[in-house]
Amino acid sequence: MENRIKEILRETFGYETFRSVQKEVIEAVLSKQDTLALLPTGGGKSLCYQIPGLAQDGICLVISPLIALMKDQVDALKSKGVKAAAIFSGMSYREIDTTLDNCIYGDFKFLYVSPERLKVDLFIERFKQMNVNLIAVDEAHCISQWGYDFRPQYLEIAEIRQYHPKVPVLALTASATPKVCEDIVEKLLMKNEKQFHQSFARENLSFSVRLVENKFEKGVEVLSRVPGSAIWYVRNRQGTHQIAKSLQRLGITSAAYHAGMNMADRDAVQNSWMKNQVRVMVSTNAFGMGIDKPDVRVVLHSDLPENLENYYQEAGRAGRDGTKAFAVLMSNEQDFELLMNRAALVYPPIEFIKRVYQCLANYYKLAVGSNMFSSFDFVYHEFANNYELGVLETFYALKVLEEEGLISLNESFYAPSRIHFLVDPARLYEVQIAYANLDPLVKVLLRTYGGNLFSEYLSIQEAKLAKVLEIREIDVISRLRKLAELEVMDYDQRKDKPQLTFLTPRYDAGKLPLNFKRIEARRELTLDHAKSMVAYAHQNKICRTQFIQEYFGEETDSQCGICDWCIENKKSTGLALEEKNLEKKVVETLSQFGELSEKELLERLKVPGSEKLFSILRRMEDSDMISSTSEGKYLISNHGKFL
Repeated sequence: MENRIKEILRETFGYETFRSVQKEVIEAVLSKQDTLALLPTGGGKSLCYQIPGLAQDGICLVISPLIALMKDQVDALKSKGVKAAAIFSGMSYREIDTTLDNCIYGDFKFLYVSPERLKVDLFIERFKQMNVNLIAVDEAHCISQWGYDFRPQYLEIAEIRQYHPKVPVLALTASATPKVCEDIVEKLLMKNEKQFHQSFARENLSFSVRLVENKFEKGVEVLSRVPGSAIWYVRNRQGTHQIAKSLQRLGITSAAYHAGMNMADRDAVQNSWMKNQVRVMVSTNAFGMGIDKPDVRVVLHSDLPENLENYYQEAGRAGRDGTKAFAVLMSNEQDFELLMNRAALVYPPIEFIKRVYQCLANYYKLAVGSNMFSSFDFVYHEFANNYELGVLETFYALKVLEEEGLISLNESFYAPSRIHFLVDPARLYEVQIAYANLDPLVKVLLRTYGGNLFSEYLSIQEAKLAKVLEIREIDVISRLRKLAELEVMDYDQRKDKPQLTFLTPRYDAGKLPLNFKRIEARRELTLDHAKSMVAYAHQNKICRTQFIQEYFGEETDSQCGICDWCIENKKSTGLALEEKNLEKKVVETLSQFGELSEKELLERLKVPGSEKLFSILRRMEDSDMISSTSEGKYLISNHGKFL
């Protein structure tokens, strides 16, 4: 099996060696052991399940809450010739049905699912029939209410284990405290599990905090000192554009990135940055997840993240190539106060949460008891403004509804149009004869995508089809819709707006099944996380890396030697030693020669006069180590003789 693992690593993924503990994790999984792997950002988590999934017969189920990341993983696997599929909010029932069938009969190796799908009867019945070789749980900290991104749907994972009791579970996370790790093991019903905890220390990454009022000026100073690719994180979308434009005016190539941009623009700026045509990506935290750019030299933050978990993940996108890199947090006292105030708002009053839920029902005209797993385009500010709710307050209320398992929110991501023929070739030919204007389109589809259109859903680009057919894109869309009306084809048109999905039948807002005790506990936890973030930025007692390691429960006496605290500590220690040596020389000289004038003392010490030396002499006088006569001559004091 070891040769097979190496072969997959080299031939499928193009690597010659494993990173850190990857090989040990893979071996544990292949020996059918439940496994928890805590691999900080850049540790190569995906290979820990992809290689075992490919090395064994059957299919690997991957559970992840990040739809954009799932899509990227599926696309990447397909590009390597690996059969992979994903099921997430926004897909039609028919497409989900076909995808699950393919995972039973179609020799697929990976099925990615968002956690809310796990309790659906359609999924469960098909999952029972699959030849499953591994259940991989990405972002496993989401299962713990003590984690920073709790999702109750993750609790369904333990329920599906009963259908394949001999299949191991691999839980993966980049940041989890010991309490969260315990919770993961317990909630996933792990038995005799093996745990792998990679150190949170990054030997090449220098963490620093700069307490400044003018953050832009400080950011530009850092960029001028540290050449190479950079990410600059800010809290709001408007800030991304302001900073990017200001950098451009200074001749620094930069681009803004946030979830409110359309997918074409986001793809364009991301590709430019990946190719080093743009040096600085100025972004909200919507950017970076799943992007593997190893040569990022600096990550700047001009706003405090909500917690250290988020900060560590975002900062950790610097220096993945092992070369020296910098994570610089720019902050001030007002930021600390603002973060604590925001933390207090994260869990709004229960009545406001119920009001937001009622407004959602009104917005989409949903009757009580209807629309379970229905997905809708959703734009925060349009909804909030429509009902005069306040954008920030609404955002937090929706997050609580998501944590309570009532809705699912997916940030804007691009899902290309997908099609699938629902009839056999004979019936399709009849339609081509009956509808002459549809015939050219069907022929182009078959010529371009082949017979797979009859067995699975495939992504298409209407613009390219229009170019081939020499007609307008709007006409292609019209004909695709006609084929769908004739029930010859399922046509799922592209989406690039955020999606909101109702995970339960619509409730009467007054009877929402909210877990008040859990909400209160999460409120306290959020405040604690904010306090820890402020403590990290404010502290000057220990090494920054040490602080992070201790926060995540990693005991260490080692200092990184390259963070701002370590560098300052080295300087002050060196200065203290230098001053101590000078004091000793003064005492020895006066002991040997007796009373000396200032000029004579300097000559004997063989040092030039300086403010630092005179300061040392004043301090020695104040400490009664030396004294001076009325003529201004220095001499050793009685106390000094005992030094």
